[in-house]
Amino acid sequence: MKRSILLSLALASTMLLASCATSTTTSTTAPAGTEQAAAPTYAVFAEDNVAIRGADPVAYFTEGEYTPGSEEFTHDWEGATWQFASAENRDLFAANPEEYAPQYGGFCAYAVSQGNTAPIEPTAWKIVDGKLYLNYNEKIQQRWAKDIPGYIAKADTNWPGVLAN
Repeated sequence: MKRSILLSLALASTMLLASCATSTTTSTTAPAGTEQAAAPTYAVFAEDNVAIRGADPVAYFTEGEYTPGSEEFTHDWEGATWQFASAENRDLFAANPEEYAPQYGGFCAYAVSQGNTAPIEPTAWKIVDGKLYLNYNEKIQQRWAKDIPGYIAKADTNWPGVLAN
C-alpha cells in the first residue's frame, strides 16, 4: 500500500514538473511584420539612460584617453544610450560593442570585486589585456591598481551575481 502511494506521488510530481517545464518555454517571437527590440543581456551603468556618464568607450582604445561623447553620435545597446565623439567611433562600437564596452557593464571594477556595484568616474580607467575597466574615482583606482589581476579574478567570479544584491 505504501509503495503504491509513493509511486502515485512520484508520478504526480513528474507530471507536475513536466507541465511546469512546458509552461515556461513559451515563444517570444514577434508576429510577422513587427519588430521587437532585443532585451538587454546584462546591466549597464547608466544615468538618465546614458551609459558610462556619456564617455566615448571607443576613444579609450583609439585615443588612449577619456573623451566625452556627444548627443550627436549615439547608439542604443543593452538598454542604454551610448555616446561617441565621432560617427566613426559610433560605427566601430555598433559593429562590435563587446570589443569596446567596459567590463561589468561599466560599473566600478573594484566594487564588483568586493561583491557590490558602484558608479564610475570616466576619468578613472585602465585597459588590461584589451578590456576596458572603469573605477569609482582615482582614489579607488589606486587601490584597484595594487592587485589588478587579483581584483579582476574576484570581479569575474562575482559578475553578474552582484546585480542581485
